[in-house]
Amino acid sequence: MPAQAPAAGPPLADWLRMPRPEAEPGIWRCGYEPLPPEDPERTPARQLISGALVSFLMGWLVWSLLWNGYLGSYWLWPLLSLTPESWRTGNDSTALYSWASNIYYGLVLAVLAAVFGRVGHWDEVWRRIVARVRRRRAAERRRTPAAAPRTPPPPEADPAEWPELRAAGAPEAAERLAGEVRGGLMGDVDHARIERVWQSARGRTDRLPDFVQGVLRDGSAACVHPSGDRDLPTRAARHDLWLRQVRIGTAADHARNPQEYRGAGLALEPSLLGTSALAVGPPGSGKTSRLVRPVVESLCLQALARQAAVVAVTASGARLAPDDAFDAVVRLGSPDSVYDLDLYGGTDDPDEAAGMLAEALVGDLTETLPGGDSRRAATALAQLIGPFQAVHGRFPTVPELRELLDGAQSALGALRTALEGAGRRAQVRELDAYERQAGRPGDASALLADRIALLDRPAFADFFAPASAKSAPGGPGSQGTQQAKGAQKAPHRPFSLRALEHPLRVRVDLPERGHAEASRIFVRLLLAQFAECAVARADQSLFACLVLDDAAQAVTPQSLRSLQRLRSGHAGVLLTLRALDEVPAALRGPLLGAVGCRMVCAGVTPWDAEHFAEAWGTEWVQTRDVTNRQLVSDEPFTRLVHGVRRLATGKHVTAESVTVRHVQRERWSASDLANELPPGHAVVSLTTVRGERTPPVLARLGE
Repeated sequence: MPAQAPAAGPPLADWLRMPRPEAEPGIWRCGYEPLPPEDPERTPARQLISGALVSFLMGWLVWSLLWNGYLGSYWLWPLLSLTPESWRTGNDSTALYSWASNIYYGLVLAVLAAVFGRVGHWDEVWRRIVARVRRRRAAERRRTPAAAPRTPPPPEADPAEWPELRAAGAPEAAERLAGEVRGGLMGDVDHARIERVWQSARGRTDRLPDFVQGVLRDGSAACVHPSGDRDLPTRAARHDLWLRQVRIGTAADHARNPQEYRGAGLALEPSLLGTSALAVGPPGSGKTSRLVRPVVESLCLQALARQAAVVAVTASGARLAPDDAFDAVVRLGSPDSVYDLDLYGGTDDPDEAAGMLAEALVGDLTETLPGGDSRRAATALAQLIGPFQAVHGRFPTVPELRELLDGAQSALGALRTALEGAGRRAQVRELDAYERQAGRPGDASALLADRIALLDRPAFADFFAPASAKSAPGGPGSQGTQQAKGAQKAPHRPFSLRALEHPLRVRVDLPERGHAEASRIFVRLLLAQFAECAVARADQSLFACLVLDDAAQAVTPQSLRSLQRLRSGHAGVLLTLRALDEVPAALRGPLLGAVGCRMVCAGVTPWDAEHFAEAWGTEWVQTRDVTNRQLVSDEPFTRLVHGVRRLATGKHVTAESVTVRHVQRERWSASDLANELPPGHAVVSLTTVRGERTPPVLARLGE
């Protein structure tokens, strides 16, 4: 949890009226003020200030010489010519001459200031000072959610008055909502939710009357989320639900950053997360607190607004977000968990179920599996669970599947007898094919049996049984054990990722303590099920996102192929890693290529930094090579002048030669990423689902 919650935002009406100009991808647009374009011929600040100081000293020296008469009195000739002699000699005219002299001296000073100011570019120095002050004030305004009250625009252009709803012929509903905005009864989640439902209903004549009636009846509570929640209990980040953005940091005012990003807020939104994201950094670098938590919080708010569905997988539990911020919390291996996990992803297709389960069990063993992926293992699983489903009408439980994979003749024989008795000749042939392959080189059954044994533990006894098996008394996975008082324990409620068509908020807590290998299987299982279920949704209007707070050993060849399919299904995945060493060496480059958004935090190793530097590539830059050569003269006077300058400066007199070239250089080198990033900073590159890309941007996280 953060040390303190962010400051309260402005009233809803002021928030709706805040400017949100078009900007580059990833820029926090709420109240954004674009900076003026950078002048390519701009003089460096140090050179500009030194030139202004030297010109001031020169002007002061000239004035001092004139005032003290070292340059004669010829500069007073205009004053003497334009004033009568009586003003200078008469006793009563001294005041007039003094007045005229002061005016003349002021004119001379103005001329000197204009000449030396032009030489020293004093006007440019002043403009830069003013621009710097304005930039600081703008940055201060960006860091504050509160905004000064704005003059309300005309009603037909005021978003707080719901002009589109009025134009659609529903002025009563618009007035009801506008009144709740003015009265402070509506929040940003309410506005986003009603706007979402309105956009869905505006083109449907059958839905519009129901929408209007619901607004007139319930006001800002219309079309509420099924949970009844209209906001999260706490917020730890800054959100703009109008654009569905969450602020994760501030781009540094640094020469490496593009001009339009310097000092601007950095934000994520579904159009960026839809290309999937990867963050790499050591523990304590801010991945969870400054990236994952704000993103999960934003997606939960969007789920309440009926815009998104989120599944967050973590081992840190409530540190990611409190329990009451979710609709369901699945605590695998915990007896207190209300929900369990469907091992087969809610599907009734044995081939699809076998593919997801095989990816979870042995997807990380690419070097030992035949073919280099889990497809052969998926075939073996399908040859078992398909016949089992044909007989029992359900998929096998974990103990039953383990028994079949171990090759127990009693289990295989009973299954064969049941198939023959039911006349399932096609399924008998599947079982025959499995038995012929068992024990041969390339058979994955032994690996599958070893991995499924990690799930066949007492801690997970109640978590993966099919629904029909749970209802059977005394069956495997049923809640038949009695508690101390003799009362039967309430069964867990199954959760399946097939529910992603609904605006759900789900958190899955992993049992890393004592079950580290099983936790990695769960992560791969959830990733495989999410990839299948998100793409197979009939209604893809909701943005679906899977957040893996620790994706160690979850990256496989099959999961990389799945990541690239998610963009077309309006879905994405956020992955975090402590180091790229947690990914097989052959998959590190493909992983960086499969995700559109990349973040490398301070403290990464040079080896990880090298992969990111290679992924970001090179760019054309202008280099200036300055060469100084000593000037040698044979003329006595020139040699004397050079000697005086050498005594004054302590350096030889040189001539400067400048060579300008255009060369290709790395955007961020591995050395810079590993050694130059300040603590709390990260380098971030983003890609939108439309294909727009940003260069890597240096940002301070959490501001």
